[in-house]
Amino acid sequence: MNEYRTHNCGELRISDVSKSVRIAGWVETIRDLGGVVFLDIRDQYGITQVVASGNEELVDFASRIPLESTITLYGTVRKRDEETYNPNIETGEVEVFIETIEILGKRTKYLPFEINTKQDIREDLRLQYRYLDLRNERLKNNLLLRAKILQFLRSQMIDQGFLEVQTPVLTSSSPEGARDYLVPSRVHPGKFYALPQAPQQFKQLLMVSGIDKYFQIAPCFRDEDARADRAPGEFYQLDMEMSFATQEDVFSAIEPVMYNTFKTFSNKEIAEYPFPRITYKDAMLQYGTDKPDLRNPLIIIDVTDFFSRCTFKPFHNKTVRAIKIEGHQSKGFHEKMLSFATSIGMGGLGYLEVQEDLSYKGPIDKFIPDDMKKELLELANLKVNDTIFFIADNEQRANSFAGQIRTELGKRLNLIEENKFCFCWIIDFPMYELGDDGKLAFSHNPFSMPQGGLDALNTKDPLDILAYQYDIVCNGIELSSGAVRNHDINIMERAFELGGYTKEQVEERFGALYTAFQYGAPPHAGIAPGVDRMIMLLTGEETIREVIAFPLNSKAQDLMMGAPGKVGHSQLRDVHIKLDVKE
Repeated sequence: MNEYRTHNCGELRISDVSKSVRIAGWVETIRDLGGVVFLDIRDQYGITQVVASGNEELVDFASRIPLESTITLYGTVRKRDEETYNPNIETGEVEVFIETIEILGKRTKYLPFEINTKQDIREDLRLQYRYLDLRNERLKNNLLLRAKILQFLRSQMIDQGFLEVQTPVLTSSSPEGARDYLVPSRVHPGKFYALPQAPQQFKQLLMVSGIDKYFQIAPCFRDEDARADRAPGEFYQLDMEMSFATQEDVFSAIEPVMYNTFKTFSNKEIAEYPFPRITYKDAMLQYGTDKPDLRNPLIIIDVTDFFSRCTFKPFHNKTVRAIKIEGHQSKGFHEKMLSFATSIGMGGLGYLEVQEDLSYKGPIDKFIPDDMKKELLELANLKVNDTIFFIADNEQRANSFAGQIRTELGKRLNLIEENKFCFCWIIDFPMYELGDDGKLAFSHNPFSMPQGGLDALNTKDPLDILAYQYDIVCNGIELSSGAVRNHDINIMERAFELGGYTKEQVEERFGALYTAFQYGAPPHAGIAPGVDRMIMLLTGEETIREVIAFPLNSKAQDLMMGAPGKVGHSQLRDVHIKLDVKE
């Protein structure tokens, strides 16, 4: 028998009345009514009210226990008077009459903040005392939900025949889109391990080794800047790979996993699968982003050609996008939208309103020839009282600005279906893009299969080559990237050659994969939905840090443990490192 408790705090019910029990937990509140003291005792499972009375020494002792100390107590369960029921907790009909009480862990320092306060607490303070922050019911529930979701994900993958395999954390450095975290080797002077940005090469090697369907809840390490939906340093993903598989095979495997997970752990409406497939090109045109929020019904249209034939010179030689909304808007609305547009870097925000006689009212109406005004009505499917906004810039900036204007309009007009999860696939990503230096670079995963194979790599303009790459997006959040992998050695060499790598560099940087593909590799494909982002969506939290037990802050610091921190000279000597940093 556990000497500290026979029951958990959240377990006691009416059926336990008259039982002698021992419970243990943290003292959350104390109410001293003079001769009678009520305490709320909290553990992971809930809260129980306990009462001390009739024994002056016991009452005095109970009233003086520092809040957030841990205690164990023995007593009898009794029914509370009906007028004192607490419907907000599971144990609200009962209380424990204390016979003995003992402090197990006394709080001896002032609390840096109240544990279950509704007031905002500075995040740096919360992260510094994360072990106190996690006593908060909201964060505790996030962790409990996280554990259930991980278990559910595992069970679904196992039910589909996937084999769980753990891959190494110490590996070699490879270019996968972000900076590596490096670990110096003691045994091999001047050489470094890298923490994996993803188990990419390992899971492909598992396919070569004959594993048919692999998965794991994989830790990934990337030295990149934080965002609300991105944790700097470390995150987890549901990593999976399938042999002898196509893009559609991956979709068929992962769609029910996503749908069932969100259906099980949310009361919101979940859009049915199969999820919509949207090409990258269409996503950038219609939504201004490759992470579209389909809860927003607004669609962006291209009016570049139309305005090239108008006399409005600011729109000439530019990409022009338009967004239609229903209804005239106030002058104040337009002023606020203009203010938003300038805040994101736009020079202005043109608009027109459709009048009763199908004429237009707006600052650029006079630049549209009379014989073209009907054409705009048809092009944008405009009706009486509709308003249409215009965004003009180079193609990349016009897409980005239009996407942000679309989102802002959706918010201001309350068009976004908040009680819904909408998934979609973004497909047909470009294989290559021009980097900031003007050189050709991979736009997505470098291990992806180009559409058209070797022939496309040899005959097409690299910027016109599409890849079998895909993202799964939910409510404007990218949950995952995936791809059909390049398993052919000749295609691999040519793909990397166009990306600026020599055959020798490919063999050196990806030696294991390069060699393995020469021993008979199956076609394979995979994906890796981000677990942290999924949980962030399911809990409705605004930042990913709220669903991670011990996250780094936005500057990639662990304020609780003091990481990153300095190490001694002897430790540096062990790994053959001499610092070139001014103190």
